Amino acid sequence: MAWMCSGKTNDELVDNLVKARIVSSSQVISAMRAVDRAHFSKQHPYEDSPQGIGYGATISAPHMHGYALEGLVKYLKPGMRALDVGSGSGYLTACMAAMVGGNGHVVGIEHIPELADQSLVDLRARYPEWIDDKRIEIVTGDGRLGHKEGAPYDCIHVGAAAPKRPTELLAQLKAPGRMFVPVGTSSQYIVVYDKDESGNVTEDRIMGVRYVPLTDAAMQLMG
Repeated sequence: MAWMCSGKTNDELVDNLVKARIVSSSQVISAMRAVDRAHFSKQHPYEDSPQGIGYGATISAPHMHGYALEGLVKYLKPGMRALDVGSGSGYLTACMAAMVGGNGHVVGIEHIPELADQSLVDLRARYPEWIDDKRIEIVTGDGRLGHKEGAPYDCIHVGAAAPKRPTELLAQLKAPGRMFVPVGTSSQYIVVYDKDESGNVTEDRIMGVRYVPLTDAAMQLMG
């Protein structure tokens, strides 16, 4: 099961996610092997559970990152554009960048300046060319509003629970495009929103989850 995928190394963690059939696409497996969680999570990086990264933020459990990347894999092909809302540590942003390649572009938006700055330090330490060639861009801002300057995006990942349908973000999604986002307050679900070529949006509830809320920086810091 998902909560039993912990490993002693990054490769063992990915192996366990494969065995649990959480990840199966070669692109996702390669990206998760290439980006070591220990470079972005200082405490228990290979444990399959959320870990605190400071400032009231967490890095999601590895199995949820696996589900997200698999859910978005068709929209993370080489050359595509992606938005990672609540990018936090920068780990998933890096995985997405590994998938879209040198001609792609991934924007990570984080509203806690200290987290945005630290993620950029960690990304530059491991993948300096990704920063220099603009494959990855980290911006500080309110992720609930997206990042219009980089829109439209082939896919959008949201790392915290929106209280309702995130219309502002959906407006920045390409047609076709896909968003992977937890939605709800007391009861939360991963919802996949698909926008077709004509701009029509459908939604599909995937699973029940428990995420920190998508809120403003002041509320997050209050805990």
